[in-house]
Amino acid sequence: MIKSKIRVSRTGRYYLSAAPSSHIDEVWFVCHGYGQLAEYFIRNFQGLQKENVLVVAPEGLNRFYLNGFSGRVAASWMTKEDRLDEINDYVQFLDDVYTEVISQLHNKDLKISFFSQGTATVSRWFCQGQAKAENLVLWAGALPADQTKEDVEKLKGVKLYLVAGDNDPFITEDALQRELSLLHEKELEYDLIRFGGKHEIDPEALQVLAAKLRSV
Repeated sequence: MIKSKIRVSRTGRYYLSAAPSSHIDEVWFVCHGYGQLAEYFIRNFQGLQKENVLVVAPEGLNRFYLNGFSGRVAASWMTKEDRLDEINDYVQFLDDVYTEVISQLHNKDLKISFFSQGTATVSRWFCQGQAKAENLVLWAGALPADQTKEDVEKLKGVKLYLVAGDNDPFITEDALQRELSLLHEKELEYDLIRFGGKHEIDPEALQVLAAKLRSV
């Protein structure tokens, strides 16, 4: 058996909180976690809506039925199958979304943040893609384990934020402390925000985060 590969064009989609305009000076690229859709994920950021703020929610290229063969549809960014190809594909997709959106904003002083509940996605995008951001927000997750030395050096050039719920079943206290220890070992500075909740986008914590980003 011979395995072959071929590149194809895909149609990806993304959602915007508002139409791009000259008033925008703050842009959030928000990436959903596993089993979500961008259309619903972006609703978590309604509390950020201001004339000068634009939220952009790209959607993972892999869609599937959550239960059986019909019903609710969800999306993911990648699987372990041909993982490097899938990573390259979604990094290119996110770069394309970034380029299309930013080209419509005629403001040289944009403050750009990458946010993700599927934290490995934006981490790899920031390190491997062409898009630039001042802030990298890892919500209820950690940096991917396959970070290279080059990735770590790039991460030293961004303001890193970690947000975690006190009762998150996926990010236990032990797991969080291990991640913080790894960040110390890599000499990566970060700002940690905690909230009393589970694996969710907490509105109050999001406002705390937004205030911190705007104060820098």
